Amino acid sequence: MGKVKCECGHVNPHGTILCESCGRALTEEAKKENLVDMRYEGSARRSQTYNKTIIDKVWNFFSSVKVGIWIIVLILVAASFGTILPQEFYIPSNVEPEVYYEDVYGWFGKIYYMIGFHDLYNSIWFSALIAALGVSLVICSLDRVIPLYRALKTQRVDRHESFMKKQRLFAEQTGSLQEADMEKVRAELKKKHYKIREKNGSLLAEKNRFSRWGPYVNHVGLILFLVGAMLRSVQGMYVDELLWIREGETLQIPGTDGEYYVKNDQFTLENYEEGEDPEVFNEAINRVGTVAKNYQTDAILYHDENNGLPGAKPELSEVKHDDIQVNEPMKFDNFAVYQTSFRQDEMKAMHFALTNKVTGEEFGEVVVDLFDQQEMYDLGNGYKVELLGYYPDFDGFTEEGEPTSKSPLPNKPAFLFNMISPEKPDGEVSFVEIQNTMEPLGETTYKMAFKNLETRDVSALTIRKDLTLPILSIGGIIFMIGVIQGAYWNHRRIWIREKDGSIYTAGHTNKNWHGLKREIHTILEGTAVPEPEDRQTD
Repeated sequence: MGKVKCECGHVNPHGTILCESCGRALTEEAKKENLVDMRYEGSARRSQTYNKTIIDKVWNFFSSVKVGIWIIVLILVAASFGTILPQEFYIPSNVEPEVYYEDVYGWFGKIYYMIGFHDLYNSIWFSALIAALGVSLVICSLDRVIPLYRALKTQRVDRHESFMKKQRLFAEQTGSLQEADMEKVRAELKKKHYKIREKNGSLLAEKNRFSRWGPYVNHVGLILFLVGAMLRSVQGMYVDELLWIREGETLQIPGTDGEYYVKNDQFTLENYEEGEDPEVFNEAINRVGTVAKNYQTDAILYHDENNGLPGAKPELSEVKHDDIQVNEPMKFDNFAVYQTSFRQDEMKAMHFALTNKVTGEEFGEVVVDLFDQQEMYDLGNGYKVELLGYYPDFDGFTEEGEPTSKSPLPNKPAFLFNMISPEKPDGEVSFVEIQNTMEPLGETTYKMAFKNLETRDVSALTIRKDLTLPILSIGGIIFMIGVIQGAYWNHRRIWIREKDGSIYTAGHTNKNWHGLKREIHTILEGTAVPEPEDRQTD
């Protein structure tokens, strides 16, 4: 589209309302207005000028502040769905998510998993919303900051009188400027840190122009922050995993691509004893029973010499031994392993004895590992025990008489055994809980007598790696600079011009008009220069 040439000779981009140089109104609407719109200095914004091509339409869509607000609302609403049920990060690591959500939360959990809400913040569509917000911020900023910068850079000292007459603060008086008055005005302006420019008997005093860029500095900080947030979904940039590891267990460290393993050599819990620090802990001990003084995992870090090569058996070599305590992580490469929580006395294995119900004679002991069961336990001499079913968190029977488990964790284990003996080669079926034995297919000769329970402590370790933290920190710092820049300073300008026997005075600020009026009053007090009046009406 053609550019617009002003009477002063300056060539303005198509769509400009006020001449960037002299301030003349270039449109009929602007000429009719009592006060000029100085939000963007009357400069042409691309989104308000071009609307023909696909690029124009996309630009115009994302340049709208309303669109940006709606994107933020959608992100907030979407994020709230991720709080209905625990995210995948918080469920036990030894359970498949599709199984866990359905077993624990029923049909709702199954739908929640199928929709993808279980890992919402790493989903493609949520990342797309974040990207859309970033695009909106970039386009909104460019659509406004470029024409604003150009208009402020090219503004003339001797603005046209029509421009000055349409300012909110304006005064006109017949007469001429006296040098003594102007010297006093200049001195007062310098005291208040104004930058003074003079040309052709006109004066422009300006200060704090940098505050106009505050919102756009905010946008730069937010964009960097969003880039950092999106990079967290890139593999290798961010890891925040919870690893439940039992005493004596060696597990692969999540996020290391199989290169590192950790062993829980021993878990230690120390509690405060009554009287140890009576002023601080006695009341808490009396109220809750125990107060943890220290809990730590004595861990051994291993490195796989095969570097996690798929299909290759790990060849572990010890890297270091470290005591992981709260706020004292074990660090290696860019990773940190934190002590997060623990569980004491988790059931590990249950001991049963195949026993004759009448004589009490035992024919062998069966040890059922609650995390690694066998299908058959051979006791010798023709005595065997077959494990027909294992229900780690027994929750009763269905209407058809089938046992059910409400979770995969061994909170209330139950077993369905088939007891095989020389006199009962087809076996006898018994359903066994810790303190209850049932005979669903009739009375049996033998029973599985509970003998012992093995327990162990479980340590919760948080594996964390964050290469995005510097980007997030820089983005946050830049954002705060923009907040301070725009909140504590304001862009102020004062125009004084003499033309054709009249003196014109005008003033403009992007905010805090009362402060500007008081400042102008101080500057012009005691001179013949007319003091502007506020022409803004309710």
